[in-house]
Amino acid sequence: MKAISIRQPWASLIVAGIKDIENRSWSTAYRGKVLIHASKKIDKKAMELVTKMGLGPNFIKTMEQYTGGIIGEVEIVDCVKKSDSQWFEGPFGFVLKNAKPMEFLPLLGKLGLFEVRMPNEA
Repeated sequence: MKAISIRQPWASLIVAGIKDIENRSWSTAYRGKVLIHASKKIDKKAMELVTKMGLGPNFIKTMEQYTGGIIGEVEIVDCVKKSDSQWFEGPFGFVLKNAKPMEFLPLLGKLGLFEVRMPNEA
């Protein structure tokens, strides 16, 4: 299955169904499910935004705790150059739907979309 590595808190916001666009400098023709990999690095400035959003200390603690592994999945349904989403910054935005969390699975991330073989796959 394909995966994409994203810094916290963005990864958790996607998996929670709050963030509906993932901004990238590159486009993709891929459509379908992708695993969300929370990278080891945390975007500290973005953590301030999460605090202002009032998501609570448990949400923040979870974001800080779960880095360096798979935390959920989402479906990429489009790749756009403009969007009305509050999360869009461009130049490309992967439009995301059907987010769901998963049990944390430690895993090294990679650049771009990368393949992951899940333990339950034959």
